[in-house]
Formats: sequence, structure tokens, C-alpha cells
Amino acid sequence: MQLAKSSVSFLANVLMFPLHFVQLFSGAKSFEKNALLGSRFLNRHNLHIIRVKLAMHMASMRRRRLRPLVPDHLAEAYDQDGFVCIENFLDDEHFQNLLHDIDQTDFDRVDMYQGATTTRRSMIDDVDLETRPAVHAARENESMLNLVRYVASHAGQPLVTLQTVLAKASGDQDPQSDLHSDTFHATAKAWLFLNDVEEDDGPFCYVRGSHKMTKERLAWEKSISTSIDSVENKYSRRGSMRVSPNELAELGYPQPTKMVVKANTLVVANTQGFHARCASSKNTTRIEIYASLRRNPFLPFVAAPVGGFHLAAIPMIKTRVNRLVISAQAKVAHWGIKPSPWNSIGYGKSKEWRHPD
Repeated sequence: MQLAKSSVSFLANVLMFPLHFVQLFSGAKSFEKNALLGSRFLNRHNLHIIRVKLAMHMASMRRRRLRPLVPDHLAEAYDQDGFVCIENFLDDEHFQNLLHDIDQTDFDRVDMYQGATTTRRSMIDDVDLETRPAVHAARENESMLNLVRYVASHAGQPLVTLQTVLAKASGDQDPQSDLHSDTFHATAKAWLFLNDVEEDDGPFCYVRGSHKMTKERLAWEKSISTSIDSVENKYSRRGSMRVSPNELAELGYPQPTKMVVKANTLVVANTQGFHARCASSKNTTRIEIYASLRRNPFLPFVAAPVGGFHLAAIPMIKTRVNRLVISAQAKVAHWGIKPSPWNSIGYGKSKEWRHPD
């Protein structure tokens, strides 16, 4: 029986070899889903480390071209810490109108459940914002979008949505509360917080400087890539590596910084660095304008000049990109390729609690 399973696995890897090989030159990260990425032999000979170093080199090269997009002090803050934090990001009138628009709108919503936490995306495509100019203006804010582009090192069109995090104090563990790196290359996420985030409100936290690869970090990543069969955490096996607080000093990093911030604070971070959503001892609701940008890390160019051609910037796509993303994931799930994490819950307020029992 074991021999038969081994034979089937070997045949599957042979048939998948062309795809697995092509994925070496993409953002593919899963050690367990790609026989080449998960190969002990190849990773002992530094396949994973070569990909990490090459991706960082390409990101630095692209970021130099994007440097004019952001003010000097923000570029310096990012280069040092791996994130930027800007208080009072929107002018007060715009921010108050934004809160009013969100509070008065029933949005088309989808939920994702992770442990005791619900992450909700409320659709803010053009059709949703015809009478909500403050939300539209926040979605299109060029200062925010350009920071996301700089941190991601790509000039593409970020995905922007209205996100609400509804976390219960008790229940199954939220995997996002473990310190982790999203992937092996630069990728940007941004949060414009619409309410105050206190110490016990499950704040976002980030390990300053962990977007930089220390020699200890590279050795740690290599050790994981060469022993993936013995790694218990499934997210680490899939390329989103988990790290314990005790390991940070060994890797040359400080303890995480919690983003305890006032409403109207923008945080943009490179989530290749270690970060987490802190656990809380009480039920919490966090609402934010959320943006993300991740592209192929090995492109030698910035993907498109700002204002130039990019797939997500095509008017027919840009005006309904949130629905297109959710719809594409649903179709992939329908075809049996990969389950969609999102569940439609219909129209309603963005902050309404509907976590399943």
C-alpha cells in the first residue's frame, strides 16, 4: 500500500513538473504544493534562499524607480522599519463624512471565518458609491495608493475595500494572531483605521526591521525549507512562516510593536516582515479602509507606470474589482480547484455582528 502511494505521488510530481518549474519564477510559495519548492535536495543547495535574495534585489531595484511617489521622510521610515504610520491622514471634514457614509450605508458583504474571528469585506465598487463620495475619495486617495505601491515595489492598482474585523474573546485560535510572514517577497498591506485601536482591541503589530533579511533569518528560513516534512504548522508548510516571540532575538529582531492608534491613522506595511493581529481578552470590532498589493516578485520592471496600463486599472475591471475578485474565487471553488474563503451574507451594515456559532 505504501509503495502504491509512493508510486502515485511520484507520477503526480512528474506530470506536474512543467507547472512546478514555471512557478519557480512566480510568487508561488507553498513548499507542500510544489515538489520543487519543497525539495530538501534543492533547498539544501539554496533554492529557497536564492529566491528570497533575488526577490529582495528586484524589489529594491523597482522601489528606486518608485521613489518619487512618496515624501522623503516616509520612504526613510519604511526603509528603516518596514512600515509607515501616519496620524490624521484625511482632513477632518473628509474623515467625518467618510464615517457618516459608512454608518448610513447597507453594503453587499462577504465574511471569512478564522477561529473566533470574522473578517468582513464590504463591497465599495463604483455601483456602491454613487451616493457615497467620501468613501469613493478615500478609496482613490493617491497618497495612500502610492505608499502601497512603494512598499510593494510595484506600480500596479492596489485592491481597496472596506474591511471589518469582528473578534470574539474566546473560541478557536485565530491563525492571524500568530507572528508570521505572509510570503518570501515584498508585499504591501494598508489599513486606514476608522475607529480608535486600544491596547486590548486586537491591534495590528509589526516587528520593526523584519522586512530585512539578517544572516540569522536566512539560516532560519533555510532550516525550515530543508525540513518541511517535520514542520507542524500548516501555514509554514504553505510558505507563510510562523515565528515565536522567543525566536525574534535569535533572528536579530526586536519584539513586536503594537499599533495602538487613534482613528484616522494610516498604516502601510511590508508583510514579508513578521506581523500579527494581537489577541484580545474582550470582543472587539475594528473597521478600516483596507488595501493590498502583491505582484510577481521577479519582474525587472515596476509592472506599469502609474497612470499607465495595468490589468486592474482597466476601467471595466477597476469599477467592479471587489466583486470580480470574490466571483473569481467562487468559480475556482465551483470547479473544485480551491475552496473560497468568502461567504456571502447579503446587504447590511459593515459593523453588524453575524459570527457563526
